[in-house]
Amino acid sequence: MVKAKPAVAQLRGLWRRSMFARPDGTCDTTTTVRWLQGLRSYVDLRQPAQGRDFSAVRALADLSRDDCSWLATQEGFAGYFGCDGGWFEWQRAIDFQPRTQYPDVGSLEWDGEELIEKGRDVAYVEHWRRESGAVAPAAALVLRQTHGQTRALLLRVGAVFMFARERVVAPQIPGTLSACVAAADSVQLAQQLVDCEISFGTVSAGSFQITASSLPYRIGDVMHQRLASSQSLTTMDRAINGDAITRPWDIVDREGEVGVLDATAGL
Repeated sequence: MVKAKPAVAQLRGLWRRSMFARPDGTCDTTTTVRWLQGLRSYVDLRQPAQGRDFSAVRALADLSRDDCSWLATQEGFAGYFGCDGGWFEWQRAIDFQPRTQYPDVGSLEWDGEELIEKGRDVAYVEHWRRESGAVAPAAALVLRQTHGQTRALLLRVGAVFMFARERVVAPQIPGTLSACVAAADSVQLAQQLVDCEISFGTVSAGSFQITASSLPYRIGDVMHQRLASSQSLTTMDRAINGDAITRPWDIVDREGEVGVLDATAGL
């Protein structure tokens, strides 16, 4: 039976991965994966099933070297998703892990309600299922820190959202983030290396609350984002010591009705 290839517009929504077959033949069915797809923009967060107790951590400065080593095993990325007619590509403008040798390109096809992804340059297979829920409104903002170069992406689809913010200190050695953290000559550098936020949360009236994050102390926080103007946005965050801070952002690109990304707009 010929399996149909989806159109990008058909993939809007929140996807969960049920299986990942690696090139060496081993399989992963336990990693918690969230892929939120908007009109063009997407955000993806992948976290080990076996967690770690971060209940005493309230800020970046509270992370131990062992904490940083565990956090470095996470994956996540954000950017634009598209298809050139033959292959789908997840362009990674923000990546929790250091850049890899190959672009994130693969094929997608339907198998009933399941989406099957196969890598082009790396022989992996992933199985995806979409969670039930509204796929409208869908809107995204690509951001750059005011008076800085740090990039971010805020995406909402229906009643869920994801936010990605890149780290300030880039990894300086090739390989995995775990290798970079292991080679860090201080715990402060290790903290800076894992300071790449990829968060997931739910939207209710006047509240964008984080329920999962690559930075565990962000869980439970509310974004409190405001469209300061047509060209700028502010978000609430935590300073390195845990104090609440406001981050100002310039809007670089947008998609959809971005007014639904303002926390004051409610649902």
